[in-house]
Amino acid sequence: MESAQIVHWPGRNPPVVDEVVVDASGCVAGRLASVVAKLALEGRRVTIVNAEKAIITGDFNMVLNWYKRKLSEWRTHYNPEKAGPKIPRRPDRILKRIIRGMLPRKQWRGRKALKRIRVYMGIPPHYVNRKRIVFEETLYRPRPGAKYVTLEDLWRHIEPHKWEMWKKAQEVWQRWLEHKAKKASAQQ
Repeated sequence: MESAQIVHWPGRNPPVVDEVVVDASGCVAGRLASVVAKLALEGRRVTIVNAEKAIITGDFNMVLNWYKRKLSEWRTHYNPEKAGPKIPRRPDRILKRIIRGMLPRKQWRGRKALKRIRVYMGIPPHYVNRKRIVFEETLYRPRPGAKYVTLEDLWRHIEPHKWEMWKKAQEVWQRWLEHKAKKASAQQ
């Protein structure tokens, strides 16, 4: 269904363009974040699509327990409304938070760089036909015994109800795209 071209780029510097569209499918989140942070600091606008398909390396239970502990540290029984750091739960927000950690966000150039970054789950309509770049060095290289978790799986276990709602919306969106393509081919 997707008609855009995906380019596997061997180095860190993509061709000189003002806006870079990066596909996060199969990329390790930390490696991708470091490349994207560097591009944003150079002054480029960076858009990341398919954030839910980014990977965190490690055993599933270890990653899930670590993240759940991170979420529960700030809410306590004696003070349930404690205003502490807001920990993201959705994959696009988790990935943006990882990128934010690699920027000097308390300085002017770091704040400006963070504003140049957009992260989306799935592929928005205006990026469907755009060329997307996948950096070779950020891809997950499977090894025997190595384990990983996608950000979507992490979200599914943290907020199952919201994940189900998103999945249903994705199915409706795919049916609409198929209907639109069928209608366009019938008119030609």
